Amino acid sequence: MNTGNVARTCAATKSRLHLIKPLGFDISDRAVKRAGLDYWPMVDLTVYENLDEFFYKNGDENIWLATTKAPQPYTEAVFTDGCYILLGKETAGLPKPLREKYRERCIRLPMRPDARSLNMANSAAILCYEALRQQGFPGLSGVGEMF
Repeated sequence: MNTGNVARTCAATKSRLHLIKPLGFDISDRAVKRAGLDYWPMVDLTVYENLDEFFYKNGDENIWLATTKAPQPYTEAVFTDGCYILLGKETAGLPKPLREKYRERCIRLPMRPDARSLNMANSAAILCYEALRQQGFPGLSGVGEMF
C-alpha cells in the first residue's frame, strides 16, 4: 500500500500527511490494524473531502506539485516550513488544470526519458527528505548508536 509507505515516512519525520478524497483505500481503525500499520498512531493525519476543501483550509501560497511533466527539477525548489508537496494518484498523476494553474510550482524527480515514473511512495520520501534537509532536519535525530 503506497499510502501506508507514505504514512510511515510522515510518522518517522514528524511530517503531516494530508489525504484528499476520494480515497481508493480504507483508513478506518479496523483496516489500519488489519494491515499491521503499527506506526499509524504516530501519523499526523488530515483528510479532506476534496481538493477545494484542501485549498480553502490551507491556501495555495506554499505548495509544490510533484509531476513527471514538470519543467524544473525538485532541486530548484526552496522548501520552507509549512510547505505542501502535492502528489497525484499513482495511475493518473495530478490533474492537468492544477498543473497548468501552478506551472511554476511543478517539480520533477529526474529519471531516464523512457521510464513512466517512480513509485509514488518513493517520490514522496525523496521530496520529504529534501524539504527537511533544506530546513536542517528540525526535531529529527541525525545520529544513531553504533555498538
